[in-house]
Amino acid sequence: MAGSEQTIEQGGVRVSGYLAEPPGGAARGGVVVLQEWWGLNDDIRSIADRFAAEGYVAFAPDLYHGTLANEPAEAQKLAMSLEQDVAAREIDAVIGWLKSARGARKVGCIGFCMGGGLVLSTAMRPTAQVDAGHAFYSGNIPTADQAAAIHIPVMGSYGALDDYIPQEKVIALRDALQAGGVPNDFRIYEGAGHSFFNHGAAYHEPSSADAWQRTLRWFGTHLAS
Repeated sequence: MAGSEQTIEQGGVRVSGYLAEPPGGAARGGVVVLQEWWGLNDDIRSIADRFAAEGYVAFAPDLYHGTLANEPAEAQKLAMSLEQDVAAREIDAVIGWLKSARGARKVGCIGFCMGGGLVLSTAMRPTAQVDAGHAFYSGNIPTADQAAAIHIPVMGSYGALDDYIPQEKVIALRDALQAGGVPNDFRIYEGAGHSFFNHGAAYHEPSSADAWQRTLRWFGTHLAS
């Protein structure tokens, strides 16, 4: 299955990215796939394709507007220069477009590293029409006070060997959501480090496979029509 590069428009906001749709056009719901700090690369496109194969219509917005990074220093520079308000408008536009133009009654967001943080920001944003989220090893973890703004089901997947993300912050977020009655499913995988889901040097197959099955169950439950 192969998707295509698309430029969409919703509410006066134009967004370019990668669109993957299921065979026959029948969709279980919509999914926004948010990039790591490298940009919209083939790994992120392949995740959108995987969702399409499961019956979802998936869109991965190009939040760097055509730029890709190959080295960590370059990726860090791009991530730090990302205009958060612009990214928020573009993510919200994609969610709205999936609902209005592709008929998705419900839309979820999934993101990795930088994209995981954007999933949590989207979950907190009143303007977003998102219905469920899954944040992978997100660096920007909201405090308990900030988490009070989250009212949608949120899943989190992290690695026990991740040197970038303190486990206590992950646990505090989970506990805050639990205390607020927000459906959640957080897991810290033993033997996995940062970026364990995305193919590369840190890829950890057992954790990746389990996280994918959890994702399908999560979105299958919370995006069901």
